Amino acid sequence: MSANPIPTYQEFWPFYVGQHLDRTNRRLHFAGTLCALACVALAVWQSSWFFAAVPVCGYAFAWLGHFAFEHNRPATFSYPFWSLRGDFQMFALMCIGRMDAEITAVTDGRVR
Repeated sequence: MSANPIPTYQEFWPFYVGQHLDRTNRRLHFAGTLCALACVALAVWQSSWFFAAVPVCGYAFAWLGHFAFEHNRPATFSYPFWSLRGDFQMFALMCIGRMDAEITAVTDGRVR
């Protein structure tokens, strides 16, 4: 946890958005979340063994995005639950085509 922890999710969200300015990083997060959701579905309908793949899929894509493209430390390390909530919020915004507008609103236009 950081020296000055962020006290609410509403305050965390702008920080989260600022950690995801790189389009490739966001796309990798989207792929990881989609893969994780597919593993949940497979676990329910096929075999519970697929539950083991859920965190592997989600984190592998996201961490690749942070380390290789965004060049920052994943928020998961300091804020695991809020980061997961942020992943799903970003996923939903990307599904409806609103994530770039959210980045612009939160960061005053610093989209990469």
